[in-house]
Amino acid sequence: MPGLVGFARSLRHAGLAVDAHRVAAYLGALGHLGLASPVRAYWAGRLTLCSQPDDLARYDAAFAAWFREGDAGRAGRGGTAGPPKPPPRIASLTARVTVPDGDTGEPADPLGAAASDAEALRRRDLAELTPAEREHLRAVLAALRPRPPARQSLRRRPARAGEVDPRRTLRAAIRVHGELVRPLRRRRGARPRRVVLLLDVSGSMSPYADALLRLAHAVVRSAPASVEAFTIGTRLTRVTVPLRQRDPERALAMAGAAVPDWAGGTRLGETVKAFLDRWGQRGAARGAVVVICSDGWERGDAALLGEQLARLRRLAHAVLWANPHAGHDGYAPVQSGIAAALPHVDRLLAGHSLASMQELLEEVRRA
Repeated sequence: MPGLVGFARSLRHAGLAVDAHRVAAYLGALGHLGLASPVRAYWAGRLTLCSQPDDLARYDAAFAAWFREGDAGRAGRGGTAGPPKPPPRIASLTARVTVPDGDTGEPADPLGAAASDAEALRRRDLAELTPAEREHLRAVLAALRPRPPARQSLRRRPARAGEVDPRRTLRAAIRVHGELVRPLRRRRGARPRRVVLLLDVSGSMSPYADALLRLAHAVVRSAPASVEAFTIGTRLTRVTVPLRQRDPERALAMAGAAVPDWAGGTRLGETVKAFLDRWGQRGAARGAVVVICSDGWERGDAALLGEQLARLRRLAHAVLWANPHAGHDGYAPVQSGIAAALPHVDRLLAGHSLASMQELLEEVRRA
């Protein structure tokens, strides 16, 4: 402990505001973590002894000097050539390079290799991801902040350019005794356009259902008042309220508990009809961007699906269909469901990877 107190004293001499309370917190943290590794000593001190961002560089220099200098005994207790680095949190993104015997084993460009792995992960099919890659995907989807599409509002707002606002112009003239200085202008503002998500949770979509629900959670959280989310399979289930939860894990648990036909059959025509009868015709789909995430397998009447998609297209501003199989080479929309719906869809997109999901969000925003 005297050596650690001396380290705190050296930090004080380096200019850090290390008082008795911070030293006590540092010693308490080390009491919980132990001194088995210099990594623990480094992070315990960095979290308790640094009070502002400017302290980090001086702390790193003092830590390297204190634990490097001295005799072999001090080096054995915690000697290090510099601040220890924490292990990577996502092992799947670490470049793996096989080198022949006698080589150093260091990649020529580690940052480039890691970036290449990250780009490969963005293009990977979601059904082929490892558990570690799925954890990384969940973190990326939880951090998404998609921008909702916008439409022109009927209300006009003050602006630098646009049509002349006569009321504001006259009021401004009255304030200066009737002298018209310059005309004030106005133009229509922007409001979020309604977005409707129809997510297929049938058995054939099981490899993609979790990622699609997490994507829907991000979209719902970005504009809770203008986004509606439903699951479709053998029946229609509204999951908008569960997906408004802040925590994605809790939101998905509540949504999963509310869906009774998880990994069941597919009756797209009947479920789309149920959506239009109960929600769409009454206003949810009017002028909205409707996104259907499904592989297009239909066990019911494909002609009914075509009729309901035509009905939906007349109500909606745009209809987008995300099909995971559309991202594979050689895909042709020959399934009965997608073949019947395709004439009434504005665009068919792939929804099989993180990159295709980002493209889907861009299409929704531009719609």
